[in-house]
Amino acid sequence: MDKSSKVNNLSPIFNMESSSTSKSSALVHMVEMEQFKGHPRLPKFAVPKRYDITLKPDLTACSFGGSVAVHLDIVSDTRFIVLNAADLSVDAASVSFASSKVLFKPWKVETFEEDEILVLEFGETLPIGSGVLGIGFEGILNDKMKGFYRSTYEHNGEKKNMAVTQFAPVDARRCFPCWDEPAWKATFKIRLDDVPSELVALSNMPIVEEKVDGHLKTVSFQESPIMSTYLAAVVVGLFDYVEDHTSDGVKVRVYCQVGKANQGKFALDVAVKTLEFYKDYFAVPYSLPKLDMVAIPDFPGAMENYGLVTYQETALLFDEQHSAAANKQWVATAVAHELAHQWFGNLVTMEWWTHLWLNEGFATWVSYLATDSLFPEWKMWTKFLDGITRGLKLDGLEGSHPIEVEINHAAEVVEIFDAISYRKGASVIRMLQNYLGAECFQRSLAAYIKKHASSNAKTEDLWAALQEGSGEPVNKLMNSWTQQKGYPVISVKVKDQKLEFEQTQFYSSGSQGDGQWIVPITLCCGSYDIGFYRVKYEQELSAALRNAIEKKHLSATDRFGILDDSFALSMARQQSFASLLTLLGAYREELDCTVLSNLIAISYKLATIAADAVPELLDLINQFFIGLFQCSAEKLGWEPKPGESQLDAMLRGDILTALAVFGHGLTIDEASRRFHAFLHDRNTPLLPPDIRKAVYVAVMQRVSMSNRSGYESLLRVYRETDLREEKTRILRSVASCPDPNIILEVLNFLLSSEVRSQDAVVGLSVSSKGQETAWTWLKDNWEHISKTWGSGYLIRSFLSAIVSPLASFEKVNEVDEFFKSHPNPSIMRTLKQSIEQVQINAKWVQSVQSEKHLADVVTELAHRKY
Repeated sequence: MDKSSKVNNLSPIFNMESSSTSKSSALVHMVEMEQFKGHPRLPKFAVPKRYDITLKPDLTACSFGGSVAVHLDIVSDTRFIVLNAADLSVDAASVSFASSKVLFKPWKVETFEEDEILVLEFGETLPIGSGVLGIGFEGILNDKMKGFYRSTYEHNGEKKNMAVTQFAPVDARRCFPCWDEPAWKATFKIRLDDVPSELVALSNMPIVEEKVDGHLKTVSFQESPIMSTYLAAVVVGLFDYVEDHTSDGVKVRVYCQVGKANQGKFALDVAVKTLEFYKDYFAVPYSLPKLDMVAIPDFPGAMENYGLVTYQETALLFDEQHSAAANKQWVATAVAHELAHQWFGNLVTMEWWTHLWLNEGFATWVSYLATDSLFPEWKMWTKFLDGITRGLKLDGLEGSHPIEVEINHAAEVVEIFDAISYRKGASVIRMLQNYLGAECFQRSLAAYIKKHASSNAKTEDLWAALQEGSGEPVNKLMNSWTQQKGYPVISVKVKDQKLEFEQTQFYSSGSQGDGQWIVPITLCCGSYDIGFYRVKYEQELSAALRNAIEKKHLSATDRFGILDDSFALSMARQQSFASLLTLLGAYREELDCTVLSNLIAISYKLATIAADAVPELLDLINQFFIGLFQCSAEKLGWEPKPGESQLDAMLRGDILTALAVFGHGLTIDEASRRFHAFLHDRNTPLLPPDIRKAVYVAVMQRVSMSNRSGYESLLRVYRETDLREEKTRILRSVASCPDPNIILEVLNFLLSSEVRSQDAVVGLSVSSKGQETAWTWLKDNWEHISKTWGSGYLIRSFLSAIVSPLASFEKVNEVDEFFKSHPNPSIMRTLKQSIEQVQINAKWVQSVQSEKHLADVVTELAHRKY
């Protein structure tokens, strides 16, 4: 793109006519510093080409110093350079711009905190062409898991710090001043000074030089390929590693805490095979000479930094003796997801956050493709339905958003890392792949990556590539799915021996929307791949399908879809609670892992609604659920069977957990017996990892303020183990206690120094008897929670876990009023969605209370002999 066209793309306030230098200069002089505030994107006066970054972390003082030399092009007349900076102390005296042997010093250096920008005003117009901007700065190694931060670990009984970066989506600016938008791609040369010589220093590229001077060293890394700022990365800490190579010589390592190297072997094997798979699938080789994956004790998930992928420990490490089968699957899909980004996101990057789904939707979809290729016995495309459900649940809210969503401020970006961008995005890609055909889709995708490699792309660029490759009107077909929120419910009925279809927009609230979609419909006798919509069958067809489920005539995909759609329709009050319970009875011999897991999740929700709506029927409803799951539990048993599938191992834990939650005495007794054996011998075969959560939940069902021993024992196990997975397993279990006073203790424990901040959110799913306690606790501790987790991904979990399950109009008003007096801009979308869910629950409770024959149906189901 030539310079004049770049100028024409500027927003009006930055748009300078180039017809006359003096006219341009006069216009620029009129622009005050204040006028750079309040804009979603940076002005295009200057284009960064290369960052030379020096960082000097002090792990004792938890601070860092640094300097950056940005090689850039001035592309239009300006006296200003505007870039991003936040939480940094910029040394104004160090700032300079060097161009053609002329050194310019700024008149004024000012940071605007709300906009997170650094504005440099010079005394004269800067010359068009290349130059170098130099800036010195200092910052704090914070404890917020963003920017350049500290994570803690223990070595030989001593607590130590490591330095870690997490720049996505908009936090590179917290480490060094930069053009912190995905479209401003540049290369990076990174150097680390004063690193303790015994520590490992990592960045995106291999080390080019390491100079040791006594107890300290300086580490310089190769220049990176062109990439966005959010993908740069640095890690400094004490690590062990395991290593392997791909067939074309890429060195792959997994770094973890000293003594845990063996736990990295599974992820290493998956990584090497996944890189090979993607190289073939995308028809483009991995573009860097090495790939490091690092397990970080304090980390919010996983991050695809180019060549240096960072993970929380549970997403990368697998312990053959103490890890559950579900964690093995989680590690495999997490690795496959992050490595997919090395192509989709890193090599080809979205132009702006509106197109985030291009990164996350594709990485989610292709991670299932890769994992299914490596582990076909895991039935990953059935497991994919779980993700569709999460997307449908969020997108059924009126407070949802389109896949392509306008972003007007950096603070808004975090809230769209959600089930719409990931799960709905992946679902519509899966739907499109099925429509176009797998071979055509893959060929077109490879062409798209080759065309846009080392550059940026928008959604329409992908549609163009797929349209060109297939000859189909992809743009027309897909715009209805990506540019409007929501999805349809397809009503199906039989008339004169013909099927009639009708679509309306589905809302969980029962409201009517006016959206319209182009929907691919499949009529089948066997199995089909579900699209991103729901189906409502008339009563006669519903009865026939229920019969087909009982007789095992339908595929797992169909059984899942019918169950999930019926649940959603009941929530929207388009189907009775009683008819939904009757449908559930048809699944009493269900053994598919994904279907049964969803059946259990739905049962939990129904029991919670029943507790509010018809508490007098709750015991009978729990009795029905126990009967529903006993058949599957008896087939699976307590003991792992020789040669059983991983899915059966995963399912055993889910089923036993459900029986414990619903109060099945024999299950709780057996769990208690095994737990006591485990307390005496941590390696007892009576408590393999796959049933530990079930046993822990069962133990908590009998804990109360007068009988605390089970809870105290679990806390002891928590404190003794150094396996992160075991700690989170305990945190997920203890809040299931029915005693509200114990739940309050659990919630307070989550805020203690014993729980890492990213782990606190896993313990928020309290029992139905503890919801009121949890809401009061959230209000009482909101100031601390907001300060600790205030602008990251994790604070949303506090809202969704504690607010969303509430189920009265009184609570709608309470929540609304509380957050009006405690505003936080980074949670506004999540708050709106959570309040809407409370309204939906409240309406559902009212509807259930008005069902005339519910008691008769529940009584019959509870006493049915299976």
